[in-house]
Amino acid sequence: MLSLLLPIGALLAGIALMLLGTGLLNTLLALRGSLGGFSDQTLGLIGSAYFIGFFAGTLVAPGLIRRMGHIRAFAFFAAATAVCVLLHALHTHDLFWMLLRVITGIALVGFYAVIESWLNSQAPAEHRGQIFSVYMAVNLFALAGAQQFLNLASPVSFTLFAVAAIFVVLALMPVVATRLPPPPISDAPRMPLSRLWAAAPVAVAGALASGLAMGAFWGLGAVYAGRIGLVDSDVALFISITIVAGALGQWPMGRLSDTLDRRRALALIAGLAAAGGVLIALLGSFDKWVLAGCVVFGAAAFAVYPVVVAHLIDHLRHEEILPGNAALLLLHGLGAAIGPALAGALMGWTGAAALPLFFALMFAPAAAFAWLQSRRAADEIVEEAAHFMPMLRTSPAVLEMMTPGEEPANPTPAEAPQPAPGH
Repeated sequence: MLSLLLPIGALLAGIALMLLGTGLLNTLLALRGSLGGFSDQTLGLIGSAYFIGFFAGTLVAPGLIRRMGHIRAFAFFAAATAVCVLLHALHTHDLFWMLLRVITGIALVGFYAVIESWLNSQAPAEHRGQIFSVYMAVNLFALAGAQQFLNLASPVSFTLFAVAAIFVVLALMPVVATRLPPPPISDAPRMPLSRLWAAAPVAVAGALASGLAMGAFWGLGAVYAGRIGLVDSDVALFISITIVAGALGQWPMGRLSDTLDRRRALALIAGLAAAGGVLIALLGSFDKWVLAGCVVFGAAAFAVYPVVVAHLIDHLRHEEILPGNAALLLLHGLGAAIGPALAGALMGWTGAAALPLFFALMFAPAAAFAWLQSRRAADEIVEEAAHFMPMLRTSPAVLEMMTPGEEPANPTPAEAPQPAPGH
């Protein structure tokens, strides 16, 4: 394994440093905005703006990378992100912050696309699964570790914004210094949502529910923690524990998914995520006891999307796997863009407890639907059954890395799919 990781160490270091900066910024903005008098509705819209940018980035980033090349594109996205980080501190205004979050979302998709297409070209087909798992672990633990930098200073100071910007700039160093040859980048082919529904309706419902709930968690989790009275260090612990529980929960949830009818596994996992949301709401007035709810919620909620992906692969033909997963990624992204705005509005109307209850309201119907579908008929696997792979929603470029041996790792320009409108 070490021999596999050494050549791509610069790429993994780059994305880890980038996520230390942007992961810190995500939580910092929620705390700073709350202290600055932003309402929960406004904070929800700021969270949605980031995911709107993330969605837009899937359209914009591939063309920019082709035009500039991988290293220059990475530097371009890093510069844009570092500027946005610092501008948040210089001018606190809701509409201005929304614009900055859109730009940051676009840039982060660009980072992911650069790193993932590069990793895919460097990973031997027989080892892509291992490299994919390491890459996802780096993502999760960098996001969890970023929260601990909140203990360095108050959210109202400039210090934490400077720290976030420093990490973003540091991410440039290993990537621009690498001697790895950059690969071409291609657009993932597309699949209509109608075909996606026909193939696996449970996957459609699960991806949308996961997007809505997890978008709300990333956008408003820190706001909720502050609203129930946790101090900044405990807010960091709240987010970190949820992410770490999500990382550690992937293995048992994956075993469950690979053992049972995947629809029943999804019903159980999504039901547990809903129960975790209810538990957070019930324990929200008991100070650090709320962290027990975070463990339950994180362990289950972070596993919903990868189970959905595995279930979809079970029901697609070989040539449909990449376009099917690209469509699922799009659906999840739409949910993530809507979720923070909806949850923020509910928090503004009814109070902080609306956020964990929103998690439950998103996951519970998906769990019920998956269970009902599992009782209607046996699950018919189209081709060889897929296996659960721990993952986060990143960019479409990751799809080739999670389907070893099914697509060329480094397509020539003549083989690369041509871009089509509307992705």
